[in-house]
Amino acid sequence: MVEDKAFRDIDFTKNDLTEEEYEGCVFVNCVFSKSNLSNIVFRECEFNGCDFSLARLNNATLHDIKFVNCKLLGLHFNTCNSFLWSAGFEECVLKLSAFTKMKLKKTKFRNCNLQEVDFSEADLSHSIFDNCDLQRAVFESSNLEMVDFRSSFNYSIDPEKNRMKKARFSAAGVIGLLDKYDIVIG
Repeated sequence: MVEDKAFRDIDFTKNDLTEEEYEGCVFVNCVFSKSNLSNIVFRECEFNGCDFSLARLNNATLHDIKFVNCKLLGLHFNTCNSFLWSAGFEECVLKLSAFTKMKLKKTKFRNCNLQEVDFSEADLSHSIFDNCDLQRAVFESSNLEMVDFRSSFNYSIDPEKNRMKKARFSAAGVIGLLDKYDIVIG
């Protein structure tokens, strides 16, 4: 196990991770794109400015992880080990990623591009989407109770297909709840 170590400017597409467990580590400007991160355990780690595009996460453990300014294109977070899964995302690009059927309670997404991300059947209760672009993001049979969407935009959410009790929206954002009716407002 590797503990409390900093990794900077490493291309892990050429140099595989040598251990199976990382705890309290910081990864800065590292490249993991198309890497196989299956079965690797990351606990209390921070990734800053890293590229994970199309990495494989089968049964990877992400516990108390912070992603800052990372490129996370096309990731299937739903293939991760679900036990104790927890992560936060700030200033990240998560386009075309999947969180289907995941327990994401209290997850924070701040200033993220979440275009075409699939949140189908996910439990996002009490989560925060702060200034996030949710264009073509999929919310179907999702638990959105107490979720804060007030500063986010471009979402289209069908209230009839999701649990939304006490979810918060801005007045302008309510339009994203009416898209299926194809009405013109204004």
